Amino acid sequence: MNQPLVSIIVPVYNAEVYLGPCLESLRSQTWPNLEIILVNDGSTDGSGHLCAAAARADPRIRFLDQPNKGVSAARNAALAMAEGDYLQFSDSDDLLTPDATETLVRAAQSTGADLVISHFFRVDKDKQAQRGRIKGDRLLTRQEFAQEMVKAPANYYYGALWNKLYRRSIVEKQELRFAEDVTWSEDFLFNLEYIRHVRLVAAVPKPLYYYHKRPGSLITSQATLRKVIQMKRDTFDYYKNLYQDLDLYDEQKARVYRYLISTATDGTTITLPGRGEKSRRVRESVD
Repeated sequence: MNQPLVSIIVPVYNAEVYLGPCLESLRSQTWPNLEIILVNDGSTDGSGHLCAAAARADPRIRFLDQPNKGVSAARNAALAMAEGDYLQFSDSDDLLTPDATETLVRAAQSTGADLVISHFFRVDKDKQAQRGRIKGDRLLTRQEFAQEMVKAPANYYYGALWNKLYRRSIVEKQELRFAEDVTWSEDFLFNLEYIRHVRLVAAVPKPLYYYHKRPGSLITSQATLRKVIQMKRDTFDYYKNLYQDLDLYDEQKARVYRYLISTATDGTTITLPGRGEKSRRVRESVD
């Protein structure tokens, strides 16, 4: 089986404390044909120096240092550099299992899927739990995947980037990029646009990513919740249009509208103000 190049994109902002283990998990992947693109988004700690040192030590690592523009701009800059057949994403304070890339690529190759989605681990201090939605190894059409997603669209399983593998040819052909003026749910918006152009989706029930919920940085408030509700209403238009375009809206209308209701019922939490990729967006409950 051939070994296509995979580009793993990592935006970095003030992640000095966590970046070392993250980079080690990327460098230790069992899939050998990698390029790891680190974009230091104007960090004020030692993150940039760590990125530069990693790039000097490993020829697979490419490093871009840019002024602080936000996580979406950092990802877009990396997309412009990427040369891989496939794309992966990681946050700079999380970890991948050693076989994450290999498992995703082999699933794509064996099924012809344009999107591969996996389970993941949610880590909160000393507690670790497996999370995921689609059970078992499955190959779904775009419509079938949308019918699964409508059951829990606010879940990280569907909304996040880091538990998925994308074909770069689709991203480039459709000129897909992250909305740099959006400060919340930019991952989900990207996924909604990408799903429009896939033919098949492969679901892998194995957890391949460790999402770390960091302590001491989350708050909840009615003021911020109102702002989130408005942003979620804006996102809803993209979400609704997808189901209309797939001719699933009439069948799934009630469930489609539950996406709005989930704002008040899914345990939404809001991060403290900041500029890091996790401090710049709402973290919704993954339970």
